[in-house]
Amino acid sequence: MTDPAAGAPAPVRILVCDDHVVVRAGLLALLDSAPGIEVAGEAGTGEEALALAARLAPDVVLMDLQLGEGIDGVETTRRLTATPATGPGPGRTPHVLVLTTYDTDADITRAIEAGATGYLLKAERPEELFAAIHAAAQGRTALSGPVASRVMANMRRPRPSLTDRERDILAQLATGLGNREIARALFISEATVKTHLRRIYDKLGVDTRAGAVAVAKEQRLLP
Repeated sequence: MTDPAAGAPAPVRILVCDDHVVVRAGLLALLDSAPGIEVAGEAGTGEEALALAARLAPDVVLMDLQLGEGIDGVETTRRLTATPATGPGPGRTPHVLVLTTYDTDADITRAIEAGATGYLLKAERPEELFAAIHAAAQGRTALSGPVASRVMANMRRPRPSLTDRERDILAQLATGLGNREIARALFISEATVKTHLRRIYDKLGVDTRAGAVAVAKEQRLLP
């Protein structure tokens, strides 16, 4: 990004989205001191971020995951990266850099699948944040060290091998159905459902229905 008039790199235009007013104010003060970064706007909800991004056409949206009421950061990211901006600047899809305190496998996977360019933790040093913003503006992946380690570990971890019937039952389980409802939906006995569930629990290393669904989502085992 270069300013054709001055021949110098144009600043990276940032939209900050965080539902905590104090956190947002701290980020704005921090970014104001960052070289080559310009704050274009701030939002406290996902809906507000979508509206401002369409109008301001930022290069990067700094996105929190938990946004209180309304759509969350993952859904906001999905919509931002799917719809080009149509503001006064050139229409383009902004890059989304997640900045959050959450580093679970499920959160990381959901954000990346939604289209996030990077994933940073709020414990990062300012210099790391600034570097990640510049990297994201160029479309390069930026991950916190702990996040990168988790991503690599998940890639190396072999996925559990489930049978087609076990996948069918797991999919029904994820919709919240009980054993009797699953048996009716799949035209099998309730005892058969229980047998398959025990095998699913063993393969996924869990002992509850909620645990099985959570691991299945992390491992992308659900359709």
